Amino acid sequence: MLNIYFDTEDNRKPFELPGAKPHYNPDRPGQVNHIFLDLVLNIPDKSFQGTCTITLTPVRKGITELTLDGVNLKIESVLIDGVSQPYDYDGQQLIIHLLNPTEEKPINIAIAYRVEHPQRGLYFIGPDDQYPHKPVQVWTQGEDEDSRFWFPCFDYPGQLATSEIRVKVPKPYLAISNGELIHTEEVGEEKIFHWMQKQIHPTYLMTLAVGDFAEMKDQWHDIPVTYYVEKGREEDGRRSMGKTPRMIDFFSYKFGYRYPYPKYAQVCVGDFIFGGMENTSTTLLTDRCLIDHRAAIDNRSTESLVAHELAHQWFGDLVVIKHWSHAWIKEGMASYSEVLWTEQEYGQEEAAYYLLREARNYLEEDSSRYRRPIVTHIYREAIELYDRHLYEKGACVYHMIRTILGDELFDKAIHTFVNDNAHKTVETIDLLRAIDKSTGYNLSFLFDQYVFRGGHPDYQVSYAWDGNSKLAKITVTQTQAKDNEKDLFDLKIPVGFGYIKEKDDKTKIKLKTYTLRIHEKEQTFYFPRKKKPDFVSFDVGNNFLKTVVLEYPLSELVAQLKYDPDPISRIYAAVAIAKKGGLEAVEVLSEALKKEPFWGVRLETAKQLAKIQLDQAVTALIKGLEDDNPKVRCAVVEGLGEIKTLSSYDTLKSFLSRGDASYYTEAATAKVLGGMVSGNLKEKEGEVIELLKTVLQERGGWNEIVRSGAIGGLSQLKTSSVAVDVILEYTKPGVPQPLRLAAIRALGGISTGQSPDKVAVILENLESISKETFFLTQVAVVSSLGQMETPKAIGILQSLADQTPDGRVRRIAEEAIEKVRKNLGSDKAIKELREEVDHLKQENQDLKSRLAKLEAKAKK
Repeated sequence: MLNIYFDTEDNRKPFELPGAKPHYNPDRPGQVNHIFLDLVLNIPDKSFQGTCTITLTPVRKGITELTLDGVNLKIESVLIDGVSQPYDYDGQQLIIHLLNPTEEKPINIAIAYRVEHPQRGLYFIGPDDQYPHKPVQVWTQGEDEDSRFWFPCFDYPGQLATSEIRVKVPKPYLAISNGELIHTEEVGEEKIFHWMQKQIHPTYLMTLAVGDFAEMKDQWHDIPVTYYVEKGREEDGRRSMGKTPRMIDFFSYKFGYRYPYPKYAQVCVGDFIFGGMENTSTTLLTDRCLIDHRAAIDNRSTESLVAHELAHQWFGDLVVIKHWSHAWIKEGMASYSEVLWTEQEYGQEEAAYYLLREARNYLEEDSSRYRRPIVTHIYREAIELYDRHLYEKGACVYHMIRTILGDELFDKAIHTFVNDNAHKTVETIDLLRAIDKSTGYNLSFLFDQYVFRGGHPDYQVSYAWDGNSKLAKITVTQTQAKDNEKDLFDLKIPVGFGYIKEKDDKTKIKLKTYTLRIHEKEQTFYFPRKKKPDFVSFDVGNNFLKTVVLEYPLSELVAQLKYDPDPISRIYAAVAIAKKGGLEAVEVLSEALKKEPFWGVRLETAKQLAKIQLDQAVTALIKGLEDDNPKVRCAVVEGLGEIKTLSSYDTLKSFLSRGDASYYTEAATAKVLGGMVSGNLKEKEGEVIELLKTVLQERGGWNEIVRSGAIGGLSQLKTSSVAVDVILEYTKPGVPQPLRLAAIRALGGISTGQSPDKVAVILENLESISKETFFLTQVAVVSSLGQMETPKAIGILQSLADQTPDGRVRRIAEEAIEKVRKNLGSDKAIKELREEVDHLKQENQDLKSRLAKLEAKAKK
């Protein structure tokens, strides 16, 4: 699916919130062999009824009580092997008191029940007064522990069973589920679909999706590959999911195990609360991932999502985690599979840049939110684990395993892990054992540093050349350690010295590489070289998860930016050059923006140019608007937005007026224009508002990307009450959902410069919207309130945290409360600082006055 700690830095909050505790799988009464759901849906009433039959082989004789998970179910009867049993039910758990203690033979537990307006687990969506064109659909979402909301079960991943779903739905709806469709039957105006999943899997991967879908058929060898989308979106469906058969072929080879299920279906549903969910053989995807022809220009996120969820069919579905604390095994590999597919489809440089962005996502969470071990069993709800440590850091760990083992042994280790554990449950130790078994490598040192504790190394690397003794000197400091040796990392990092050879208009690069053991706070290394290196590459290939600050002479950085074979090293060089600043840095980066062959480096170069804040940088960036890669153009737009000059403003205004092929570039332009009208450009505020209002009126399109950019631009106009009024109009029900969510989020940002009356209006609107139950709406409200600087926001957030049934919303609401408190504290501190400055100014004025008086007396 597409989250005991040591002390962290002051800017981080602890991962563990009040109420967090150790979590373990419950005692196991036996082995669940099979789960059969026989259901009848009442879609207009948003309810259903039926029977859940669980076949259980007791683990021992003499069990007199069975405890099942089931939330807000209406239990009508409980039978064991046809005999009614006494039971207690508290709305959370069903406790069955067995009339006859268990023998060591299977029993059939049949529970008749019904559910009205399920809170989670199974979702009914359909048209209403505000959204009359929304399709009628029913879909499920089980991860982490939400299956208990739609059927009684032993709801934890350690139990694996075959499953079966028989469901009656009105015509003309289709019902799609796990496994094979073994029977259909028409009964008047209704139709029964009967699905059988013959391979064992956990309850959270059981699924059901119902709707009037268009069905598109594809094939991989003898395996049916099917795409389901809302009718009328077939072309978008093919565009979005059409590479699936090739991906199945690639992952079957890469994981050393043929795709293990009788079919693979992908169902795109409305109002889905995640990007996708890897239910066994039947992935559900948000319909927001369906891209049109224009979005396909620079949107590979859908392709990555499809690859991620497909990879789960091996990592997560075939090989199942035993406990949520080990979810990185599946989520980390699914995320790394996005990198592997990118490498397969687009090449090594694209994959390296993709991995860098994965690492940055983790680093941002680590620095601004919290730091935690990847593997931990201390939390309030398991869904809290599904963060950037689990996904992106997990992906980086898999890449480091690949780096240490090499490609051949990495593949061998993965093949061993998958084959040894197919249709079984695993913990992190099982991955270590598979690596040891297949390669002889003991990677406990890597797991101890990156998996079982939090953090990563922060390196500062300086370089100098001694021409007299012909020695290259490199000093590496681990700045994260400060005064605590336990925070040190012990890694073997390759360092390369690059030599450039020009001959016959061709450039050859020779890289002499040394492997350094870096394990102390500061270490200095000396390398005798016959010739001064042209550039120095730290962590050749950039395979280890880290941050790095390069302190090299400008000449070496320039050579590295131009000639280092690794694109990530070239990016680090661009960052270091920009920090030196000045015209020479602008000239070097400007040349790179024009001539660098890889778009990712050009994009990063544009970002660095903007940081230098010189007129010459503006000139270079304006030329970058002609780049043939839309992502580079988008970065150029954002860079020009940082340099708030009349020239950059006029350029972006003209650029937005004529439009761009890319939705994202247009959206970025609209957003940054709003952020530019301050200081010397304040007089342009009215002009920008009118331009953004025009965008809102005229530029609808895929997922409302461009219009959401305009809303983002308006949110930058902190003191404009007119901008607030425009945004408020787009928070009303009936506004297309993506645009409405953007407007809700924007209210918090624009509130910080508004009058008390406007802030009160904003709060009133957010409080009203906070009572809506849709997950994404609640998340948007929390995001908005978390940006505000008024104690009244805390009350709304606390109310939302107390009332929401969703652990994700509860956590981010509580974190937002702390943000608001910090905002209020910062505001107080700034006020006190201003008062102190005013006081000093007054004292200075008094001193000047006294001095003037003394000077006047002296003249007399």
